[in-house]
Amino acid sequence: MKYPALLLFADILPRIGQFDAIIDARSPSEFAEDHIPGAINCPVLDDAQRVQVGTMYKQVNAFEAKKLGAVLIARNIAQHIETLFIGQPREWEPLIYCWRGGNRSGAMAHIMARIGWPVVQLDGGYREFRRHVNDSLSELPQRFSFKVICGPTGSGKSRLLQVLEQQGAQVLDLEQLAAHRGSVLGNLPTELQPSQKTFESRIWQRLQGFDPQRPVFVESESKKVGNLRVPEMLMGRMRNSPCIAVALARSERVRLLIEDYAHFVADPALLNTQLACLAYLHGREKVAQWQKMALSGHIGALVDELLLKHYDPAYAQSIKRNFGQFSNAQILDLTDISDAAFLQAAKQLQQNI
Repeated sequence: MKYPALLLFADILPRIGQFDAIIDARSPSEFAEDHIPGAINCPVLDDAQRVQVGTMYKQVNAFEAKKLGAVLIARNIAQHIETLFIGQPREWEPLIYCWRGGNRSGAMAHIMARIGWPVVQLDGGYREFRRHVNDSLSELPQRFSFKVICGPTGSGKSRLLQVLEQQGAQVLDLEQLAAHRGSVLGNLPTELQPSQKTFESRIWQRLQGFDPQRPVFVESESKKVGNLRVPEMLMGRMRNSPCIAVALARSERVRLLIEDYAHFVADPALLNTQLACLAYLHGREKVAQWQKMALSGHIGALVDELLLKHYDPAYAQSIKRNFGQFSNAQILDLTDISDAAFLQAAKQLQQNI
């Protein structure tokens, strides 16, 4: 094969895990929005340089812009090779891509191929990868049988998914992929939500690695997880799949929520900022009472009342309306929130497959 080889993503996908590196030659901001899973960012032009070259292209002419671009690109590629790849052997095989598979990835692929590495360049670049993800998410969910874990807030659905995955089950944890716990209090204190494109790429990566002959466990999410939308085909499949209803005493649910939302316990002012978002549903007076409970340290009583007055009624309305097989759900009783209880529950589910 002549290198650099120019291949479509469909041809690359069966062996994408075999490349020694996947190199994204786009700018840092493009990479941050989304990228092929596992890629590293080696920009041939950073964000400021792209603006600089683009401005010259518009204000002077294409020839002068290309000269400046060539200087910057050559300098950046040399730095990447010197700092990251100089020690790689002759058989080291990277996959390189940019936005359209044009000049940026082409320049890096050409230089690396001239060195002697068996370089592959993605034909169509990230845009081709993105098209593949979009097409796949309209078809992939139909291949799988989903088992939907249902249960009111605090019943341990996420913990159960984690234990199932540890036991080798196929799990699609949408809240984990979205970096959000799915409610008005669901923002994670140490992690921002990814972009919509990254969320979809993460879902695609998980699904395309699953075995269609085995079930996929997933939580009964709404159409949005925080600010991110669950792909339509996946949402439709979930809503028409068999359900497993987790049952846990409310006192245990309160304990679990206090553990999982320890950042709010430690920072009542942050909690009160989020509680203010409920004023349109429960009125300012009721929310002010909840905020006072938070500031006075009555967290257990506050969580219990939030479950009783807000979360449980909302769940009861939503689950029956959106998940057609919930009325026939398998009941899964959790005795408490101990590790042993979740291990036993996960084993029970695995045995009933």
